[in-house]
Amino acid sequence: MSLLAVVSFIFFTGLVAVISWWVTRGDDLDTQDGYFLGGRSLTGVVIAGSLMLTNLSTEQMVGLNGQSYMTTMCVMAWEATAAFALVCMALIFLPKYLKSGITTIPDFLEERYDAKTRQIISVLFLIGYVVTYLPTVLYSGALVLNGIFDVPGLLGISQFQALWITVWAIGIVGSIYAIFGGLKAVAVSDTLNGVGLLIGGLLIPIFGLIVLGHGSISEGLNTLLTVHPEKLNAIAPADAKSPLIPWPVLFTGLFFNNLFYWCTNQSIVQRTFGAKNLAEGQKGVLGAGVLKLLGPFFLVLPGIIAFHLYGNTLTNGDMAYPTLVSDVLPKPLLGFFAAVLFGAILSSFNSALNSSVTLFTLNVYRPIFNSEASDFELVKIGKKFGTVLAVISMIIAPFIIYAPSGLFGYLQECFGFYNVPILAAIVVGFYTKRVPAIAPKIALLAHVVLYTASKFVAGDVHFLYVLGVLFPVNVLIMLAVGKIMPRETAFVQEYTKQVDITPWKYAKPVAFVVVAMMVVIYAVFSKIGIAA
Repeated sequence: MSLLAVVSFIFFTGLVAVISWWVTRGDDLDTQDGYFLGGRSLTGVVIAGSLMLTNLSTEQMVGLNGQSYMTTMCVMAWEATAAFALVCMALIFLPKYLKSGITTIPDFLEERYDAKTRQIISVLFLIGYVVTYLPTVLYSGALVLNGIFDVPGLLGISQFQALWITVWAIGIVGSIYAIFGGLKAVAVSDTLNGVGLLIGGLLIPIFGLIVLGHGSISEGLNTLLTVHPEKLNAIAPADAKSPLIPWPVLFTGLFFNNLFYWCTNQSIVQRTFGAKNLAEGQKGVLGAGVLKLLGPFFLVLPGIIAFHLYGNTLTNGDMAYPTLVSDVLPKPLLGFFAAVLFGAILSSFNSALNSSVTLFTLNVYRPIFNSEASDFELVKIGKKFGTVLAVISMIIAPFIIYAPSGLFGYLQECFGFYNVPILAAIVVGFYTKRVPAIAPKIALLAHVVLYTASKFVAGDVHFLYVLGVLFPVNVLIMLAVGKIMPRETAFVQEYTKQVDITPWKYAKPVAFVVVAMMVVIYAVFSKIGIAA
């Protein structure tokens, strides 16, 4: 790592911090909306950038490219199909959320069902963030940065000691954004890092093709298209095993999984709740949909390029992307790209931390411990909880080095224990009036039992097939409960007038274009396209 690379890393990272502080320096962070929702003032550009960066971390950049190196372009499904879920968010979910003026997803569940449902779902979200997501983001990010900067060699320490140092560096900086800057500081920094990520991320396949073509990008592209074209096929067989994505699940299990993640996952949707109005929120969500369609080109394609360069010489697929970056990126740009990766890591960490603070403060602390707490007290408690949570995550993260291989993938499957019933509760809540508060609780319990049983009965059946079956089962259970013991009074959603909910006049045309672009990308990366 050259001195220039180190300087460029520090400069870009510092620039993002200074701009984020400057933009948010006059914000009132002592109120609930000011701290947790950015004062409900976020614009479409900020929301789009923040949605993209909140989703992206080193797990995607390293993991997806590693999977494509080992398999094919089919793993792009995690990115490309998200565009359709974001269309659903813009046109269906967001208008209903903003009509209620909610701060968290559990807020809507309380409005539609009861306070107990709100608390149960809040605790499930918190467990998912605290036990799995936050420490894993810190750990995977530390691994990549240690590789780029060679921290063990630089400081003459062990890999485990280097992990501690890097984990705490990421955690402390991320905590400053999330705890002391609130949602708006997180969103602004996400947007700035998003620009860098798009530039840096798209440079990798370009430089990779140049190296593959021995100095000629056209020759590199020709090699990519003519040697092992089957690697460019994004349509996997119906009986494909993980990490491949069987094509039928694109319309079932993966679709439901995407709806949960992009339409009901608190750490993602919270920035849309901070929109200044529905129109800006829809612009941001649909803008994020367009950005997700770029994902395959820098989150999956570099893995295919790495396969052409290295063949099967890499025993660990997760090393494909770091190796490619180190080999093809000009050294002066290495520091900039390291800063971009650092921003992606920070974004995932501080967004989940900010959402955890929001969930605990508004859905656990206030209703259970201090129902009369003022906005100032809530923000104060939130900062304390965020600090404790960050420290716990930073302590846990380095020990993941001793965990068995594939732990993160296993943990992702574990999220299946609660994601589908949460989605079902919200969808049924939108479109029924008499389903009672007991229904989502029964559905959640039944789902946990059935999903657990599937791990023993279904064998190696892809977990997305299982989710594809369990979502309609959850919905049917709730509808059946509604028929047997309906609510005494019909649910009517009230418009709280927190923000203007007039739709963006171009929302539907843009949504159509986004879906059409997704279909075209799939056609290109198939046997009727370049994978012939």
